[in-house]
Amino acid sequence: MKRQTIMTALLRWVRAAPPLHAQTAGDEWERLNQESEDLLDAEKYERGVVVAKKALEIAEKNVGADHPDVATSLDNLAGLYDAEGEYVEAEVLYQRSLAIREKALGADHPDVEVSLNNLEEVYRKQGYDENNYERVDSFYQRSQEIREKALEIREKALGADHPDVAMSLNNLAALYETQGEYEEAEPLYQRSLAIREKALGADHPDVAMSLKDLAEVYRKQGEYAQAELLLKRSLVIRETALGADHPDVARNLKDLAFIYYMQGEYAQAKPVYQRALAIREKVLGVDHPDVATSLKDLGGLYKAQGEYLQAEPFYQRSLAIREKVFGADHPDVATSRGNLVELYRAQARSARASQAALQTLDGDREKALGAAHPDVGGA
Repeated sequence: MKRQTIMTALLRWVRAAPPLHAQTAGDEWERLNQESEDLLDAEKYERGVVVAKKALEIAEKNVGADHPDVATSLDNLAGLYDAEGEYVEAEVLYQRSLAIREKALGADHPDVEVSLNNLEEVYRKQGYDENNYERVDSFYQRSQEIREKALEIREKALGADHPDVAMSLNNLAALYETQGEYEEAEPLYQRSLAIREKALGADHPDVAMSLKDLAEVYRKQGEYAQAELLLKRSLVIRETALGADHPDVARNLKDLAFIYYMQGEYAQAKPVYQRALAIREKVLGVDHPDVATSLKDLGGLYKAQGEYLQAEPFYQRSLAIREKVFGADHPDVATSRGNLVELYRAQARSARASQAALQTLDGDREKALGAAHPDVGGA
């Protein structure tokens, strides 16, 4: 997902930056913190939670409850809950992390933007409903104020064409996009793209990310031709810069195939989806969640064409992977089960329609030939 990519980029920037607090939580905390991140990457969530809780305990003991290192541990623990689909638990931890960072570092620090991205993602996964609409709406208002201020400060400190300004523009645009305010997001993404092209060069991976982000906004507005052009350019950059089998290339392929799918161009979508699946199986392993997503995509493509028998094994394998990785109660597992239910319903409707058509044809034939004709009632 795009916001996840932004968050990851920010996290790398933050980890590379020199510490603002002389006192840290210590070597053991750093070791456990890194181990919890590695376990998250390896999708070993249960073990990761245990390690992350231990790291949090050490940080709180060594530097106090309001230190930025505690916020980092809270983020890591929340990320593990988030990956398990435990969004309420993740939200509470992300909120505490955000509060610590705002107090200790100031509202304009990049770490605060990381926390905001994390909260946005977990709110998005929970969705708007009568139980959380008010607090989510309040969060977005506050998030917008903070990001606009951060953008203003960076522009003044670094100049309007600095890559960090492009990052702030991207983050603000992503916030608008999440709320469905595409007309607000579009010019911000465009400006971010222009800065990156000028500062980093037209073939830089960050330019590819901006192209993909902008394409997503065009797609959501139904501007498929524009989105397709940008995605193709992003794909070429990533293939050249990262290699043909990079996971980011697979993401681009998935998005491009979806553009074809949305326009009913199934023949064009199929080989692109297939290539995305092949890359993910090769690079990530056959039981990775992204492989499950690609399998779901192909199943949906076959279903859209009425090829229900071909769709079924893709949906079934996608479900099996998600159950294995996430457990039976994860929201993604529920989605996969729903996909299969809808497929079986479509098959049943098709079977009933076929039976009705046969009965109609038999009736028409009997009427035309007569009930005594040898072909009527025959095999």
